[in-house]
Amino acid sequence: MLQPVILSGGKGSRLWPLSRDIHPKQYLRVRGDKTLFQQALERARSIPGAEAPMVLCNNEHRFLVAEQLRELDAQASIILEPAARNTAPAVTLAALLRREQDPLLLVLPADHLIMHPAALVEAVQQAEQLARNGRLVTFGVVPEHAETGYGYLEAGSELENGFSVKRFIEKPDQKTAASYLERGGYYWNSGMVLMRASTFLDEVEQHAPDILEACRPVAEATYRDLDFIRLDEQAFERCPSRSLDYAVMEKTARCAMVRLDAGWSDLGSWSSLHQAGEKDDQGNVIIGDVLAFESSDCYLHSEKRLLAAVGLRDIIAVETPDAILVGHRSQAQHVRAVVERLKHEKRPEAVRHSKEYRPWGSFECIARENRFQVKRIMVKPGQTLSLQMHHHRAEHWIVVNGTARVTVGEAVTLLSEDQSTYIPIGQKHRLENPGKIPLELIEIQTGAYLGEDDIVRLEDVYGREIQN
Repeated sequence: MLQPVILSGGKGSRLWPLSRDIHPKQYLRVRGDKTLFQQALERARSIPGAEAPMVLCNNEHRFLVAEQLRELDAQASIILEPAARNTAPAVTLAALLRREQDPLLLVLPADHLIMHPAALVEAVQQAEQLARNGRLVTFGVVPEHAETGYGYLEAGSELENGFSVKRFIEKPDQKTAASYLERGGYYWNSGMVLMRASTFLDEVEQHAPDILEACRPVAEATYRDLDFIRLDEQAFERCPSRSLDYAVMEKTARCAMVRLDAGWSDLGSWSSLHQAGEKDDQGNVIIGDVLAFESSDCYLHSEKRLLAAVGLRDIIAVETPDAILVGHRSQAQHVRAVVERLKHEKRPEAVRHSKEYRPWGSFECIARENRFQVKRIMVKPGQTLSLQMHHHRAEHWIVVNGTARVTVGEAVTLLSEDQSTYIPIGQKHRLENPGKIPLELIEIQTGAYLGEDDIVRLEDVYGREIQN
């Protein structure tokens, strides 16, 4: 039995402004028509004999995960992490939840790109016997160049279908990375692992007993909430925050490695996204409405507006509705510092996009001033917003496509295209789409405070918190 475990709790701040806390990179379509998370799901489903995946994700992303599973018509157990505790507690919980069946656990990060997934399937099959024999098998990526943004594995003695791991190496400088490439026997650390659940738990007990002790009561207290598996928040917050490599893989004597040559990238920076992208004759990766003149080796990405590049080389330029990033490819690793500065200044651009997704659909801010805000709202067919009210704002809704069922106070009305309604401050209200096509409307908010936290939910079909 093989149990894929997809780790989807990361935030991907180095791909800002596309990736943000509320909508991180694994849920973006950065290459192809499927998100990175969906590509990870498809890789898991392609492995012969694999069970439906376990997905561990941040609680705030639960409806993104559910929607992207629905788009693929895929099944998975969705385990919600109430706090960020890195990868070691997440994998320990997965092992504890499946300890009775004792399957092989295949740990897959959700935010990686693999250009040749069939090669991963072959590597997993090569690793299976090692894992059944008590090894914790990681996958060492055959390096394509002297990369300074990845950790490395040094291969040791040969084993059946693989090697022992002599040591884990932190991200090297350019000179050291070049020497690894020249000498051979060094591989990029992919972060993917195959191991039997019981073997892993034995190693956690030996090398990180505090993590195992903290995770046991969490695993015993899981409970169902709609389509999700929830963890006890207070118990989970007591788990130490430690990476899988640091807690176990670097310390265990059972670590083995199988070679992986599959066009792998962790897409940890704009530079790596450029390397992985489809390029024009000048080496540019161009996405969206972009015009490039006398420019080469650039990553040019436009979300909403025309982006024109003239006479550029090795430049990253990324346009989104509320933020623009321009930088040199050699400085791509420093984007995280921008995000840290934005968070320090409490700016919303660090956390949220102008377009946000909800279980019922999405909304996008298209204009905002001191005492008013204009949003474009889309409600999926058959979906309904919570019954709610606001203390500080009034709202005016104008239907531009589809049919809306609107509750204002005790009155319920149907609105069609070009019709509108008004919701005074303090009045309970609800919006529903009873039709077969998406409902689109323009919402105009007016008032002294327009924040998203001015929502008092009275009823909600999605299990979100209710205020009495």
